[in-house]
Amino acid sequence: MRIIGGKLKGRRFTPPSNFKGRPTTDFARESLCSILDNRIDWEGQTVLDLFAGSGAVSFEFASRGAKEVTAIELDHTAYRGIQKNALDWELRNVRVLRSDAFRFLRKQKKTWSLIFADPPYDLPNFDELVKVILEGGLLEADGLLIVEHGEYTKLDKLPNFQETRNYGHVHFSFFTLDS
Repeated sequence: MRIIGGKLKGRRFTPPSNFKGRPTTDFARESLCSILDNRIDWEGQTVLDLFAGSGAVSFEFASRGAKEVTAIELDHTAYRGIQKNALDWELRNVRVLRSDAFRFLRKQKKTWSLIFADPPYDLPNFDELVKVILEGGLLEADGLLIVEHGEYTKLDKLPNFQETRNYGHVHFSFFTLDS
């Protein structure tokens, strides 16, 4: 895996050997960041990366200049891998927390300008995830929620849905508070 853009562009990393996740592909991350490059100013972004897995998305956003990135990952091996890479690369704008994403969200009082969620594709309650984020006051008024999911998950009927972009088997659904 590699970082696609920003100050870490080209930097390669490998998730721990016993990593069980499904990292967002380089192609999908590059496509997502191309969309975001046209929509946001990276330097002012406060980012929450839920179900952070390998940390690839967190690192990509930090590399592009996000002010602050909070990566949430429950799996101990994945959490340690993200933490190690963030320390090795001296990413002071990346904070890694080991927690269940839903438990973390329900305890938060903070808001973020960009929330990215990449839960397991077989998560039974994608609707609940979107609801907790949007109704929980966790997204800034002009913020953006992006949920990564597989091709069989349909989120277009949920409130605040904007669009879905497809990149092979990877789908990104976008939500804002202004719809």
